[in-house]
Amino acid sequence: MGESLSTWIPSCNGSIRVEMSGQRTTSDSGALLLREALDNSGVIDALEDNLVDRRDPQRVRHSLASQVRTVVLQRAMGWIDLSDTTTLRRDPVWQLACSDARGTTPSAQSRPSQATLSRLLTCLGHNDNIDAVHEGLLRLVVWRLTSLKNGERPEQLTLDIDGLPIEVHGHQGGSAYHGHVGTRIYSPLVASLAETGDMVGGLLREGNAGPAENADTWIPHLVRRLNESTGAQVRVRIDAGFTDNDTLEALEERGIEYLGRLRSHSGLQTLAAPYLRRPRGRPPEQSREWCYDLTYQAGSWPAPRRVVLVVQEHPDDLLLHAFFLVTNLGKFDWPSEKVLALYRQRGSAEAHMGEVKSALDVHLSSTDRGASTVQDVMARNEVSLLLSLYAYQVLHGLRRLLESRTYQGWSLMRMREQVLKVAATLSLHARRITVHLGDAADKWWPTLLKGLPRLTALV
Repeated sequence: MGESLSTWIPSCNGSIRVEMSGQRTTSDSGALLLREALDNSGVIDALEDNLVDRRDPQRVRHSLASQVRTVVLQRAMGWIDLSDTTTLRRDPVWQLACSDARGTTPSAQSRPSQATLSRLLTCLGHNDNIDAVHEGLLRLVVWRLTSLKNGERPEQLTLDIDGLPIEVHGHQGGSAYHGHVGTRIYSPLVASLAETGDMVGGLLREGNAGPAENADTWIPHLVRRLNESTGAQVRVRIDAGFTDNDTLEALEERGIEYLGRLRSHSGLQTLAAPYLRRPRGRPPEQSREWCYDLTYQAGSWPAPRRVVLVVQEHPDDLLLHAFFLVTNLGKFDWPSEKVLALYRQRGSAEAHMGEVKSALDVHLSSTDRGASTVQDVMARNEVSLLLSLYAYQVLHGLRRLLESRTYQGWSLMRMREQVLKVAATLSLHARRITVHLGDAADKWWPTLLKGLPRLTALV
């Protein structure tokens, strides 16, 4: 038993009395706002309809839906670890935000334990459930996209594929030491939409996986599902690690437009040599740039492909710089300068990737237990990755709504600290629970609550 402290007088001011009286207070009232957005998306209802629950119904205390809701909302609010549910077990708002029950019943219910949530990851990682979890993330994306313009679906989307190395502490099944990163990692792929900032999909791979491993099957499947869900024409933008022949052929066979950067090698350097001559005259004080449309066939390519050579001149450099882009975009609609401009928008996608890591602190810690195989551990960690992307999508939906109403940019961290981390006090009556929000909610909550009904997706 720890020592109890009823009253504390700060040394800075003897007139202050701090009483620890056990009032029903919280600093996480934003969980209720996130719950409202999550309910509007319909993703929890869809998961409940499609997930297979092998537990004995007579012994179930927490539904799969309430457990998924718990993990997603906690991560969105910054409580990243599963053990944090124990820290929050006495927080009254968390009981209300995560429960399936109505009325005042949630206030008397216990919260799921760390062990329960760990078993949830195992359940969702089974072959008959993992596809539903992937589809749930796509549903959140469609909800977010259609909420932007009152249900109007986008006509064109650019899908960015990138690696997201995640450090692991220990020897989780499938993880491996990576010399370039300098630590033990998993090497997942994450797909995002640079134009809108949405995270469309995630695929966990072993730590020693090659950059393009599984990309030739996963990317076309994702493009097809995104096209079916939104009706938009989807093009793919990739970095140099993914422009291997297998991936490019897989995209071409399915008629998918793509744009990617090529790694430099002797064949490309020979092709670029005639264009790497500095123009006559004094070098300008500003940088200059030229684009050339070429055709090139690498040794592993079955046929020539369109290649755009980009040559750059910087005032303080003696030599010209060059890099190559490969694409199947048509030359008439996509001249070389427009192709380069499209590729440079990858910077937005990389910024969103960075926000996922910084705001959600994605880490994968499911370890071998019992008779677990490497595949079991990988499946649990893939589910954990996807639920973190769920949390990002819910936060991102509120963030974009706030941006559309306030006409100013919002980072996820700023929104969490200024909008969601709001103090509140709860009072219980016979048939009602009243949440008294602090003054900090006055500035942004009315704006969000007015816009929330518009977030319901037409899917």
